[in-house]
Amino acid sequence: MTGGAAWFVRNRLYAWECHPWPSIPADMRAVIAAEPVLGVKVAERLDAQALIGMAPDVFLRETTRWSEPKVAFRLAGIDVDHLAELVTEAWRTQAPKYLRVPFDAAHPAVDV
Repeated sequence: MTGGAAWFVRNRLYAWECHPWPSIPADMRAVIAAEPVLGVKVAERLDAQALIGMAPDVFLRETTRWSEPKVAFRLAGIDVDHLAELVTEAWRTQAPKYLRVPFDAAHPAVDV
């Protein structure tokens, strides 16, 4: 499906290794060919747009024309804590409620 490593919850894709497919815009394809890039699901397109706007040198503006909300980013540009947050939130967008509820109970959000 993705051509590389991919992570699923209950057969629903939430994170994947990006590959430079011909359908990806040429400038983004060059980035993906040159370095490790990970894609994750996000809850809303606005979430992806906010991440891209916040760090356009890390988050790629486009990788596919798929309609579902997602964002891709350069692994070298993400610190470990932010990576964990992105992957956890991607998992949460795809996980069924019966898995999210116990996870959320075991990992309460910390208000800063």
